[in-house]
Amino acid sequence: MTNIDFTAEVEKRKDDLLADLFTLLKINSERNDDEANKENPFGFGPRKALDKFLELAERDGYVTKNVDNYAGHFEYGDGDEVLGIFGHLDVVPALAQEGWNTNPYEPVIKDGNVYARGASDDKGPTMACYYGLKILKELNVPLSKKIRFIVGTDEESGWGDMEYYFAHVGLPEPDFGFSPDAEFPIINGEKGNITEYLHFDGKNDGDVVLNSFKSGLRENMVPEVATAVISGKGLKLSPLTEALEDFVASYKSKALHFEVTENNHKFTIVLHGKGAHGAMPEKGVNAATYLALFLTQFNFTAGASAFLSIGGNVLLEDHEGEKLGIAYVDELMGNTSMNAGIWNFEEGKDATIALNFRFPQGNTVERMQEILGKLTGVTEVTVSEHLHTPHYVPGEDPLVQTLLSVYEKYTGKKGYETIIGGGTFGRLLKRGVAYGAMFEGETDTMHQANEFKPLDALFKSAAIYAEAIYELAK
Repeated sequence: MTNIDFTAEVEKRKDDLLADLFTLLKINSERNDDEANKENPFGFGPRKALDKFLELAERDGYVTKNVDNYAGHFEYGDGDEVLGIFGHLDVVPALAQEGWNTNPYEPVIKDGNVYARGASDDKGPTMACYYGLKILKELNVPLSKKIRFIVGTDEESGWGDMEYYFAHVGLPEPDFGFSPDAEFPIINGEKGNITEYLHFDGKNDGDVVLNSFKSGLRENMVPEVATAVISGKGLKLSPLTEALEDFVASYKSKALHFEVTENNHKFTIVLHGKGAHGAMPEKGVNAATYLALFLTQFNFTAGASAFLSIGGNVLLEDHEGEKLGIAYVDELMGNTSMNAGIWNFEEGKDATIALNFRFPQGNTVERMQEILGKLTGVTEVTVSEHLHTPHYVPGEDPLVQTLLSVYEKYTGKKGYETIIGGGTFGRLLKRGVAYGAMFEGETDTMHQANEFKPLDALFKSAAIYAEAIYELAK
């Protein structure tokens, strides 16, 4: 370990770090396919964030490369081996109606935390890691390996950024590396990731009609809000409101709340739950499943009946797929998890529920698809083209051991290997892991309203990254 006091070096630069971070946080870098074109493959926001990050790197003396606005990088140092660092600048959507107390793209500091979309995932950690390397550069610390710092713009969706980057960058992949996009002490194993879509017939002409049902922003987010429009015989606003009040009261621990309105004999019900990262669905309250359960008391028919029955009776709290029948546990990698992330039903059209699975080695996409196809009322099961297979770097690998030793030095806690359901850019390399920046005991607000990052954790992670990069590349 070096005798450089990286904590003190971060302290000298914390104002600059925050200023640069705020510059990135103010950019709404949600993917927007309506804006996508050749120059903006994922919309204007992700492109703008990439441009700004590379501008900061050029300011600090790096030679940058923008790979057709999909991703970019800069390199530092020389050597035959290349250490890759992977961050991402895109963010999941942030909607005011989902409970934000501040503008998600006007970062604010309150009670020692910086609040903004991307503060924790992944602009905050990416900037902390950037400053870790910046310290080494400004101190002119000798290194024996080349460092390639890579940032993407589509990590939260389909990883089309990295697919394009590696196909067009014209350079060999880094030999090993890490992504500052998860938690400490380390993530050296990641489950597979696939989305499978349940299809339903949208026709329904019973006493009560499901005109529409919408919920979810991304497949990897627990839906916080669900909206259904229903119409039919015998429906009246007052009894419907009373039924919703009774339903919400019966699930008091879930802190559900609702609004219901009537317009032209159609009733719109909006139910609110709690968002969470789709890799940890048990941490959220899936509003769509609870709204589906509530609606099963009415006499829907055909595809609407199947859609609501599966949604409310099978998918409700079925985080490991036991009721679905796809549950699978591996001794090393653990269980399969399921998040019902996006729901679309429009009367008379093909309806879908997107199920995002994080699965261990031994489970397969084909096995789950076959089982799901046997669900009553499901007309078809299709599979996303974006498949990530299970990934694992052994705990005895020097990469893992080095990163754990740095973590132990700065925290005084024993490091240990971890396998998660989340997917990070760490899995892009055979010898790739995720490393920070969330500490044990830190509140996880990724993919949620009022996302924040504690400032002390941000600065501590920057010091850890500085020493980790040094130890890996010295």
